Amino acid sequence: MTVLPIKTVLAPVAGWLILAASPWLTGALGTILAAAALIASVLAAVHHAEVIAHRVGEPLGTLVLAIAVTVIEVVLIVSLMVAGGPGTATLARDTVFAAVMIILNGMVGLCLLAGGRVHFEQRFGVYGVSAALATLAAISVLTLVLPNYTTSTAGPTYSSAQLAFVAIVSLLLYCTFLLIQTVRHRDYFLPERAELSEDAHAAPPSNAATLAALTLLLACLGAVVLLAKKLSPALEAAVAAAGAPQALVGVVIATIVLLPESLAALRAARANRLQTSLNLALGSALATIGLTIPTVALVAIAFGIPLSLGLDPKGTVLLALSLMVATLSLATGRTTVLQGVVHLVIFAVYLFTTIVP
Repeated sequence: MTVLPIKTVLAPVAGWLILAASPWLTGALGTILAAAALIASVLAAVHHAEVIAHRVGEPLGTLVLAIAVTVIEVVLIVSLMVAGGPGTATLARDTVFAAVMIILNGMVGLCLLAGGRVHFEQRFGVYGVSAALATLAAISVLTLVLPNYTTSTAGPTYSSAQLAFVAIVSLLLYCTFLLIQTVRHRDYFLPERAELSEDAHAAPPSNAATLAALTLLLACLGAVVLLAKKLSPALEAAVAAAGAPQALVGVVIATIVLLPESLAALRAARANRLQTSLNLALGSALATIGLTIPTVALVAIAFGIPLSLGLDPKGTVLLALSLMVATLSLATGRTTVLQGVVHLVIFAVYLFTTIVP
């Protein structure tokens, strides 16, 4: 029977205890404890998702992890939107764009660099990656670029009807991709035999361990939602005090949420399991934009919160460059350290121009 690490069991418990004691935990101490509990709950949630993933196998395993991480990101964004009101009109855009850039350039770049440094050249299935990139390009442009060119409303926004339509289309594209990934063309996303043989040595968790992991995963997600609401004023105040652009809030949120998954993808790449790494990375990007945008669109329409989705010209150029380079570097089914360096350079440019616009 698989035994869950004690720290992953204690993390959600500690989170809920800190929330219960929040009336008495004020000031810097309360903020530090809440932040530590939030990070611990995120890490624990991803671990429990990995336990469930190991039970259900590939490619469903990486899908479970991607959706779990996206749920965490969605609740963080929605919590901040509802708490902040009109002042958070660009938060969803900044966070989703940050997640796409972190995944396409930071996560993929590190995986290609680390895997190429150890194994010189790595291979993966082209068909699954191409399907993921095509879907990601379509959803990204429809949600983050097209709003700048519609005329029903002024500025980089959609009207309520347009927002609802694009939300439905994004969800439809993502669900269609899931159908391809898990049912009709599941073999496109399966690891090669070498990858499967490495994972076969670890016995899958028992039903009891899987059920416990699912229960703890839900507990972690609940703690993350409420801890995010508690920390949102401190996060925005810290960014403002540093004189940094408000877009940095989105980068911080995306970084916190994606860090555990990035580490999992990096470990897989170093172990010469690049197919698993790319399943994690591109699946996360698709889940992020395919599920987050419909959810925040629904919240914005229901609560009358303004939602600004269109990227500025700089962001549009970086998004287009990232999609183009990802399509080219992952087109052959073989990668080296060169592709990793190119992606990481684009990511460094994105981070620098976010802080120094």
